Amino acid sequence: MARGRLISFEGGEGAGKSTQSQLLCRRLEASFGVETLATREPGGSPGAEEIRALLVSGQIERWEPLSEALLHNAARHDHVRRTVLPALARGVWVITDRFLDSTMAYQGYGQGVDLGQLSGLAELVVGAAMPDLTLILDLPVDAGLARTERRDDATSRYERMDRAMHERLRRGFLSIAESDAARCRVIDASPDADSVHEAVWNSVRERFGNGAQSVD
Repeated sequence: MARGRLISFEGGEGAGKSTQSQLLCRRLEASFGVETLATREPGGSPGAEEIRALLVSGQIERWEPLSEALLHNAARHDHVRRTVLPALARGVWVITDRFLDSTMAYQGYGQGVDLGQLSGLAELVVGAAMPDLTLILDLPVDAGLARTERRDDATSRYERMDRAMHERLRRGFLSIAESDAARCRVIDASPDADSVHEAVWNSVRERFGNGAQSVD
């Protein structure tokens, strides 16, 4: 059985990652004939979901940046070992709403944790589960925050962080994309969801051709 593929969606608040993850899962199943699994971070396994509750709720200043980075990596370790790697081994294509680049952007570029330390943690935690493709949904900060205000769900700690933080996040994601151009694709998330999905699909087809067997 061929190993599944791991695709991560990244980007700032309100960029549409959850919507695009679901749309991509359906398109992959219909076009490539593969089984897919939509997951998320922080979360994606029972233990990681418990840690998620600690991270997305409460006051903005609830955690010191390094403590927050360690919590994210603890959740990611559980997610990778209990959800991602077993699915990939079964040939499932895993589509995750956020992954290791979010920690680099939020706690690194956004909150000032040393990028070298975060890279070391990522290598330890992620191991063989590096994404085959990362799609960074890019959106001006004001547009993204305006979208979050229209949602019905409760506002998270991250959405309530100040505008300067969100600008650092956006620059951070773009820096990550520039430094790892072989893995990352930047997608303009400003248009409607269907248009963004077509851009996403074009990037997936460019990377994977017509399916799992066409990738080295």
